[in-house]
Amino acid sequence: MLAAELRLAGVRPLVLERQPQPRDTPKAGGLGGQILELLRYRGLLDRFAAACTDPIPAPRFPFGGVHVDLTQLVESPMHALPLPQQRLERLLGEHAGELGVDIRRGHQVLDMRQDADAVTVEVVGPDGPYRVTARYLVGCDGARSRVRDLAGISFPGTVYPEVNRLAQITLPDSVTRLDNGDLELSGFGTIRAGFTRTDRGLFGMGASPASEVLSVYTIEDETVEYDDDVPMTVTELQDSIRRVLGVDLPVAETFRLSRFTFKARHAERYRAGRVLLAGDAAHLFPATGVALNAGMLDAVNLAWKLAADVHGWAPGGLLATYHEERHLAGERTMLHTRAQVALRRGHDPAAEALREVFQELLTDEQPVRRLGAFIAGADIRYQLPNPNGHALTGTFVPDLTLLTDDGTTGVAELMRAARPVLLDLADRADLRATARDWRDRIDIRTGKVENRPADALLIRPDGHIAWAATIDEPADRAEDGLRAALSSWFGAPAATTIPVGD
Repeated sequence: MLAAELRLAGVRPLVLERQPQPRDTPKAGGLGGQILELLRYRGLLDRFAAACTDPIPAPRFPFGGVHVDLTQLVESPMHALPLPQQRLERLLGEHAGELGVDIRRGHQVLDMRQDADAVTVEVVGPDGPYRVTARYLVGCDGARSRVRDLAGISFPGTVYPEVNRLAQITLPDSVTRLDNGDLELSGFGTIRAGFTRTDRGLFGMGASPASEVLSVYTIEDETVEYDDDVPMTVTELQDSIRRVLGVDLPVAETFRLSRFTFKARHAERYRAGRVLLAGDAAHLFPATGVALNAGMLDAVNLAWKLAADVHGWAPGGLLATYHEERHLAGERTMLHTRAQVALRRGHDPAAEALREVFQELLTDEQPVRRLGAFIAGADIRYQLPNPNGHALTGTFVPDLTLLTDDGTTGVAELMRAARPVLLDLADRADLRATARDWRDRIDIRTGKVENRPADALLIRPDGHIAWAATIDEPADRAEDGLRAALSSWFGAPAATTIPVGD
């Protein structure tokens, strides 16, 4: 994702991938949250959705052993795409390849050093060792990040003694599925849909009414160290179910088998000089369904800022905002995933009472809406300079329907090229004139919208609003505000920019 965004910004990245081939070991089973909106803004969502073989589920999500049902909302802030990680990686690889990204598989980073101007990386590939020098090095190399260790960035946190096993299965005729989602198992009785908690662990179960495929899930406390590259077997799954429920659950077919543990770790900093971190190298969250969303959003935030530095127009401190903004987002995600740990790991009557009260609160619309946005990462508002106090500054731009001279379009269409956009919603010729000195770096667009939220929006390539003009804001004040925002985020105007080499 980072490499593709860099190419859109006119930079030539090199991807060094340790694995010689994409791995078949099942990992994440889908993609969800704010990244889906960003993919739609890039024109990629339909392509990704077409690769899904399972129907897109209704917005119902587990949260620490309880269920968050977002179907009661007219517009859910959280959606998911059932796209297995192997397929997602293939699609992202194809997208990057189409943009001309150089991807080298079977090339492992051994060492690195940096100075004020560059980073030099020692690499071993299929043909032996070699050396690469680049302006920046970004570690997107996972929980055991070699790049993070070489940069000397600490990775504090907590390891929970939980082993989670997840599978998608079908059942033989000896097991009866009831209309309400429960199972009738011969010799045992009823196994309820949702979560079943025993003194040995947690069993989860759910399915779409239109599908024969059942998702099952177990959590047990174990001290065994598992190799992530060794796939889980059906026997291991059934043994876990037997330990938790005290009964065998027959399995007809399996479509996914995965095992994972939970850690809460957060890099002390996302940058050390010319070395940066993104994704699991920067953060590990103790809950499912959030890691891909957070990591890919890291990439989108970082890419345009790196590109600005490479192209020579980045204002001072721009790259520092990557850590400031995405570390804040990581802390927000860590907050709700740690809350999930507290909800799911308690076994005493007080913990049961907490889950019951929490579930009761989720029958009301506002708590459900807030929690859905929390899970999706859609509640993130970056703390950007905001002298006029506009409520949209720092938020992700909504996909407003725009009436233009060429017809109707949406904000999403304007973001395909991953360029900054000044969107004039009130025919403010003064603001368009102010922005013209930056037209080599930003696109200037006009359009009308019902109930306009601002006179103009300055939108960053990552979709966040850098500045917004209040309704009927006086020309001198609006021009000064826009000029300050343009300089702060996109450097000096063209008339005073000193050309530099690439």
